[in-house]
Amino acid sequence: MKIKKIVLNLFVLAVAVSVGLLLAELGARLVLNPADFLKLEVVPDNILGAVPSPSAMAGFDKWGFRNRTVPQTADIVAVGDSHTYGNTARMIDAWPYVLGKLTGLRVYNMGLGGYGPNQYFHLSKTKALTLKPRILMWGLYMGDDFEGAFSITYGLDYWSYLRQLPPQKVDPDVWDAEPPDHGRFKQVRLWLSRHSVLYEVVFHSGLGGRALGDVQIRDAARLYPGIATSLIVPDKHIAEAFRPKGILSRLDQNNPDIREGMRITFELMKQMKEICQQNHAEFMVVVIPTKEMVFSNYLEHNPNVPLDDVMDELLVNDRAAREQLFAFMTREKIPYVDALPWLQKSVGEGLYAASAGDMHPNKNGYRVIAEAVAAALKNNGAQN
Repeated sequence: MKIKKIVLNLFVLAVAVSVGLLLAELGARLVLNPADFLKLEVVPDNILGAVPSPSAMAGFDKWGFRNRTVPQTADIVAVGDSHTYGNTARMIDAWPYVLGKLTGLRVYNMGLGGYGPNQYFHLSKTKALTLKPRILMWGLYMGDDFEGAFSITYGLDYWSYLRQLPPQKVDPDVWDAEPPDHGRFKQVRLWLSRHSVLYEVVFHSGLGGRALGDVQIRDAARLYPGIATSLIVPDKHIAEAFRPKGILSRLDQNNPDIREGMRITFELMKQMKEICQQNHAEFMVVVIPTKEMVFSNYLEHNPNVPLDDVMDELLVNDRAAREQLFAFMTREKIPYVDALPWLQKSVGEGLYAASAGDMHPNKNGYRVIAEAVAAALKNNGAQN
């Protein structure tokens, strides 16, 4: 009888806790925008590689992008990857949204994590230009867009017309590539991160997330051996983590796949400029630098930074890729904004997510990118 009573009490407690959590989740969704917290789940697509899952559209517009609605028209449409989407920040802190606030222009955000030049091109033709923008912007991220162009072109038959190398088997799916996670209950945590606003607020966006991030940054080399490193400069208010090996592999100028990805990117940009001219829109590129390049003044030739040899090699390849990109855009008369000088001037302002697993900017970093673009538009007379 005593055991039965204990079991009954435990059952009542479990029900009460479950109902309490459910009510807290509903309350969180009423007060907060799910698109600011939930990791977006995607499903395969034969052209774009992946698109948002219909079951994961809370807080997104009808096209599946991170806006409240799809407007009839827009002054600017910004197409890009997670750095344009605004990973690690709220919807209103992503650089396209901040750009609209700074300029008074109507800016529509068409960014999604994992996308690259091929997706930018397709979305620009099929959706962005239907909004009749004055300016179409591509947020080109130096860290993986060239690799992305190669992977999609050689991984999906739709893009085979762009290929110049012999056929090869390439996996275009980058959306399942999660940071190394050897902890317990990984699948449970992943499910919660995609479906529970409450879970994300408590463990990733609240005090727990900030405390974990501080530990990760200061102990990055031990927590992620051979993968991550950190830079701590107290008098400059710098405490950041980096993952240079992955970025180096995506910018390696000795890798024919990366060079092919750059060629494909340049070809798509050239075509996009012509299509924009036909649609009475200006094509502009916002060049978003790697985190390593932003902190290069502190990282380069610094033997006190673990993986310093990898870091130095990365920076050499990064500069080579940037030089080729800028030379191409200058030759083709494609206007561009280089966010690097602006970010470098602000390195002590906490520009990136407090994490050794996520290298995206935070709201401060996105604000600086928006300020760089706004200044360029003002100089060109594009603001109201």
